[in-house]
This record gives sequence, C-alpha cells and structure tokens, in this order.
Amino acid sequence: MNTYTRLIIYIRPYKLRLIAALICMVLAAGANLVVPWIIKDVIDKVFSNKDMVMLNIITVGILITFFLRGIFFYSQTYLMSYIGQRVIIDIREAVYRQLQRLSLSYFDKRQTGTIMSTVTNDVAALQTALVESLVEMVTEAMILVGSLASMFFLHWKLTILTLFTMPLVLQAINVFGRKLRNAGRILQERTADITAVLQETIAGIRVVKSFAREEYEIDRFSQQNYKNFRAQMKTSQLMAALTPVIEVLAAIGVVFIIWYGGMEVIDGTITSGALIAFLIYVVNLANPVKRLSRVYGNIQRALAAAERVFEVIDTEPEIREAPGAVDLPVVKGYVAFEQVTFAYTPGQPALQNLTLTVKPGEMVAIVGPSGAGKTTIANLLPRFYETNEGRILVDGHDIRTVTLQSLREQIGIVPQETVLFNGTIYDNILYGRLNATEADVIAAAKAANAHEFIVKLTDKYQEQIGERGAKLSGGQRQRIAIARAILKNPRILILDEATSALDTESEKLVQQALDKLMVGRTSFVIAHRLSTVQRADTIVVLDKGRIIEQGTHGELLTKGGLYHKLHQVQFIET
Repeated sequence: MNTYTRLIIYIRPYKLRLIAALICMVLAAGANLVVPWIIKDVIDKVFSNKDMVMLNIITVGILITFFLRGIFFYSQTYLMSYIGQRVIIDIREAVYRQLQRLSLSYFDKRQTGTIMSTVTNDVAALQTALVESLVEMVTEAMILVGSLASMFFLHWKLTILTLFTMPLVLQAINVFGRKLRNAGRILQERTADITAVLQETIAGIRVVKSFAREEYEIDRFSQQNYKNFRAQMKTSQLMAALTPVIEVLAAIGVVFIIWYGGMEVIDGTITSGALIAFLIYVVNLANPVKRLSRVYGNIQRALAAAERVFEVIDTEPEIREAPGAVDLPVVKGYVAFEQVTFAYTPGQPALQNLTLTVKPGEMVAIVGPSGAGKTTIANLLPRFYETNEGRILVDGHDIRTVTLQSLREQIGIVPQETVLFNGTIYDNILYGRLNATEADVIAAAKAANAHEFIVKLTDKYQEQIGERGAKLSGGQRQRIAIARAILKNPRILILDEATSALDTESEKLVQQALDKLMVGRTSFVIAHRLSTVQRADTIVVLDKGRIIEQGTHGELLTKGGLYHKLHQVQFIET
C-alpha cells in the first residue's frame, strides 16, 4: 500500500480531471445497476399485466440508459488515459532527473541496459496500475456495492447466504496476490536482463563481428529470452488459475441462491421477477469480484516494477553539495591536492597521501604505469568522486564547500574516449556553451583544427554524425571534442590521454589544437606517450597511487628513476 500510495501522489496535479473521471465511472456503473430493475418490471408488470404502455416506457428507458452509459464510459476512458499518460511522463522524467543527479559510482556498479530498462519497461508497467487497473477497480467496486445494496433490498436472507462465500474469495485473492507480486518482480528483472544484453551487443557490435561471435551472442540472448519466457509463463499461470478459483467459489454461492430462491418463489415469498433480478445482481456481484481479483493481480505485478522505479528515485547521490554551498567565483587556476587518499574499493587505495600544488597557467603532466592512479586525479578534481582523506583546493576554496555546477563549469575535460552525441557537428560543439553564437562555434572549430574538414562535408556544420560520432574518424571526433572544450573556455583543463588512440598524422593535428587550448590555462595532462609532455612545467610520476618523482623533463631524465626507465622503453620502441 505504501508503494501504491506513492504512485497515487503523482496523480495529485490532475485531481480535477480525476474527480470528473470518477463521477463518470460512478454514473456508468449506476447505468449497469438499473438494468436488473428494468428486467424485474418487465417480468412482474409487463408480462403479468400485458401492459403496453409500461413496455414502451421501459424500451425508451433502456435506450436512454445505454446512450448515457456510452457517454460516461467514453469520458472516463479518455480522462483516465490522459491522467495515466501524464503521470507516466512525470515519473519517467523524475527517474531521468534522478539519474542525472546520481554520482558516477552508481553507474559504475550497474549495467547500462538495466538502467535503461527501469526508465522504459518498468515505468511503462506502471500505467497498468495507474490507469487500467484504477478504472476497473473503481467501476467494479461501485457495481459491487450497488449490487449488494440492491440485493439486500430485494431479499436480505438470500444476500446473507451469498456473503458466506466471500471470506474464501478474499483469502484466495490474498494468496494469489503475494505470488503474483513475486512473479512480477522476477519478470521485470528478466526484462531488464534482456535490455542489458541488447545494449551491450549493439554498443559493442564491432567487437562482436571482429571476433566472429555472432552465434555466441545469439545464444546468450536466447538464454535470457527463454528466462524471460519462463518468468512470463509463471505469471500467466498464476493469473490463469486465479480466475477459475474465484469463479468456482462464486458458483457455490449461486447454486445455494437458485435452490433457496426457487423454494421462496414456489412458496410465494418472492416474485419471479425479483428472483431473476436478484440472480442478475449475483452475477453482477460475481463479475466484479472476479475482475477485482484480476485487477489485484495486475496491480501486484505493476508494484514490482514500481519498487524498482522508486529504488532509483530513493537512491541518495554519494556526491552531494554541503549545506550552504556557495558558487565558486571565476578562478585564476590555482589547484592544490593536500594529502589526498582515495579508493574505489575499500582497502585498495588508488591514491595515497597525494600532495600536489599547481600554479595558475601551469601545465602539469601526470605519467606512470597503468593503474598508478593517473585518471583518478582527473576524476577527483571535478568531484566526480569524493576523497576519503585530505582535501582539494581551487583558488583556496575547498571543492566540497562550493556548488558542483560552479566548479564543473570552470573545468574542461578532453577524455581519451571521445563521447559525441547523435546529432549535428554544430550541436556537439555548442554543447560546450549553449548560449554561444554561430561565430563562436566556428571560431572554436578553427582553433581545434576542425573547421577545414567540417566545411568539406556535405552538410558542413549541420552534418549528422551518427551515434557516438560513428561517421567521423578518431582524429575528427577528438578535434570536435577539443572544439567543444575551447567553446566552454574553462580556466582549468584536464587532458586524459587525449591523443593515445590516434595515428601519427591525426595526433599531430590534435596536439596542435591542444597546444592552443592550453594557453593561459591550468592544465593537467595525463599521458602515456612521454613525447607529448616534454614541454610541461612539471611532470609528476605516479606509481601505486603515490608521487615518486616530480620535476621537469630534463631533471627527471637526470635522476635515472622510473621516468627515465619509461622514457628509455618508449625511445627504444620508437
């Protein structure tokens, strides 16, 4: 009920439409309750007295009743559909907004496909609970209450006899409901697994084909698909068993009513028309109970999806702004790491007591073997992760005391793996500063050595580049990313092995663009190729999360330490 109550809260903005829909539901249900009374009058008055006037009145009354019922039914269906669609949009936006707030660590621990399934499949499943099930629940509940009231009015003894089967029906609904909820939870998990496999194989389709693993991936997908089938069949099995159980229990009550009511008609205690009307109400009573049991099962399945949705919404981001966080003013670029220790996994530190001071406008190169902690520095400065010990200062401000947006707006990052969005080249560069002019975008592209190849494309800056920039070469993608960073005009720049995946010609063009980008900015250059960092003001050598050497290119070569060793290995390779 707590979960369902949370879903109902999302309906509050549309309460006027909901009230109108509920009124239409009540009136439509009331039209159904009038019919047995009409049939009673046909049998007891028209047939018995051969009353043509009453027959005409009843005929017209039936037409009017069903005409009005049609209007009410249309209105309730439209209004509830509107409310349901709006609520689904609101919940999906709430989930997406929460995903944007969550820290990187949340995404590190979960498959992309599973997250996508929550936003699409799980949220879509809620529409059943909020629209279809709510309509049926209200309508059938009205018919149930109205039928019971009419039955008491017609013959209270028969009504009490009918109610003897209700505890059995309710117990059956309760037992099946618990099982359906568990089955629904498993079904949503299996659906998420399918989405995860689908996302992985499509994103990595080049790897799949390069290793000729199509059949392997088909088999893997088939296994997940079959698990989903089994989960679906388990749910269908429970739903299929629920209705017959309810019908059998209801039939027991109907048998007693026909037997006892028949004796009452024979004795003259009740008229034939009243008994017929009573039996129709019993059917009306049985149908709502049966439908409500199905609705209950659907709601239980939907609540399993709701729990997954609210799990995302309720997750607290690990990186949160401190109470009273202030905007970081425009910085000069002074950066200090003071005894910083950090571990992605407890007990396995990526950085240990790291202390580093960088002056405004300086270029600091960070080198070292794989796993030394180079990229971790790039992750901690924009506060993608929180330090375990120590602190990081920007112009004397502890980054934990300023707002995340004001901090990250002054830091530009050019990663090794360029991420471009499906759209035009213009839109991807504009992402750096959304209020930039066309002239600003073109100037940034020229500074990044990208303008020349862009104007040779069919649609120039409006060229569609495909998902992740698939239509461009690696060097072209990287230059677009640099243009985006230039347009942002950050005071602090992080280059995370920005040229390591490029060929020599592309690297030359990209390096020229990076040299322009670094002018006047505090730059952190994480590099594997030492040839790209020889002009750095300071080179920091990391090993196992610690700074073991620090100095200029010439000073470090003279020391004959790890940097000298790395340089010699690369020199020999070259």
